[in-house]
Amino acid sequence: MTVELKASKASWRDYLELTKPNVVALMILTSVIGMLLSVPGAVPLDVLLLGNLGIALCAGSAATVNHLVDRRIDLLMARTHNRPVAKGRVEPLQAMVFATLVGTAGMAVLLVYINALTAWLTLASLLGYAVVYTLFLKRATPQNIVIGGLAGAAPPLLGWTAVTGEIHGHALLLVLIIFAWTPPHFWALAVHRRDEYAKAGVPMLPVTHGIRYTRLHILLYTVILLIVSVLPFVTRMSGWLYLLGAVALGLGFLYWAVVLWRGKSKSAGMDTFKYSIIYLMALFMVMLLDHYLIVS
Repeated sequence: MTVELKASKASWRDYLELTKPNVVALMILTSVIGMLLSVPGAVPLDVLLLGNLGIALCAGSAATVNHLVDRRIDLLMARTHNRPVAKGRVEPLQAMVFATLVGTAGMAVLLVYINALTAWLTLASLLGYAVVYTLFLKRATPQNIVIGGLAGAAPPLLGWTAVTGEIHGHALLLVLIIFAWTPPHFWALAVHRRDEYAKAGVPMLPVTHGIRYTRLHILLYTVILLIVSVLPFVTRMSGWLYLLGAVALGLGFLYWAVVLWRGKSKSAGMDTFKYSIIYLMALFMVMLLDHYLIVS
């Protein structure tokens, strides 16, 4: 009865929160840049707007499923305990209906106004995050974020295919960068929130293998990321401006990974996590700037 009373008071902000707008915004940034990098000139405005709308709706649907599946875990963690489904402001059935409607709308937009390839790749990404990662991997293995990270790395590829209708090797390089970025990004947060994940029974790497082991792997993955990030230059997708930016930003990430590895700062996990977000946004922006300088 209490849950029903709380659910009846759900506001539009609760439904917006279900879609994880901050996460989706970062995904759409990489999708937009994937679109812009796919052609030397301008992207048609309808493709730019409707393509990203469809991708965003599908991403929001997957995020809502995550809220639904993780509602009991969310109550045990300070970062997530006030989420709408966990707190009962939105009932599970309402969340499921909302996810279905939003996801269906996103697929319809992509199928009708963009192309089938982008629609099916987006659906695969949605299912990868909402079903494969959230339902199974998250609770099954400490390598959950490594395996499941592929779904979150898809947006630049989706943006690229929305414009060109084909999968290109350069688009896959963008996916590879985000794929390599995801483990050090998320494990840094997991180090900071280790006790909460342990309390919730989620087998994140710091819980199963310890913080020291995780710090080392964050450092190793950051080195991998630094190497991967220069591949657009090596393949002549990008030029010298991008190379300089990628190396500078990568060394910044490496600095924070070393600080975290040394273990002398209590805030190093969260500091590394915050820098990782700045890193990804800045890297893609530098790539875009380099792209337009080259084509001009």
